[in-house]
Amino acid sequence: MHRRMGEAVARVARKVNDTVENKADSLDLANCKLMTFPVGIYKAMRSVTEGIHRISLANNELKSITGRFVTTFSQLTELNLAGNYLHRLPEEITSLLHLRAIDLSRNRFRRFPEPLATIPALETIDLEENEIAEVPMDKLASMALLRSLNLRANPVGPEVRLLVRPLVPFDLLLSPEEPIPKA
Repeated sequence: MHRRMGEAVARVARKVNDTVENKADSLDLANCKLMTFPVGIYKAMRSVTEGIHRISLANNELKSITGRFVTTFSQLTELNLAGNYLHRLPEEITSLLHLRAIDLSRNRFRRFPEPLATIPALETIDLEENEIAEVPMDKLASMALLRSLNLRANPVGPEVRLLVRPLVPFDLLLSPEEPIPKA
């Protein structure tokens, strides 16, 4: 077990070092078995954080994202947090003024993460396979650049299904309704 953990840490360190050395604009820590975002990465990447525009933390075991993570990587345009155990986002997410796409699919959200509605550049929100029943369509309809909201495989109510263009100015992706079983 310790050996596998050591290998995982070494893999994360390699990916961080590659990003720093190459002054890359993205950090890919997908599939690294992370339970939290490693605090040491903040120090290791301090010289390049402003240049990071894309981060993938997909398919890890994250239960939360901290405000520090969001404020450190303030220039993000894409954030992939799919396949974790997230159920909320920090309020600081609203400070990601350049964020265009966020993938929160396959997590544990029961409510639509409302702070997303205040991010001005957001174009794509993917919340497929969560547990969201209600959606603040009034807030979402006021998002000038929102193009796509994926709510497939969520238990959304029938009122959400009635909202189609031109009532909402974006593509609303939903799972097909289950047929009503015949008696």
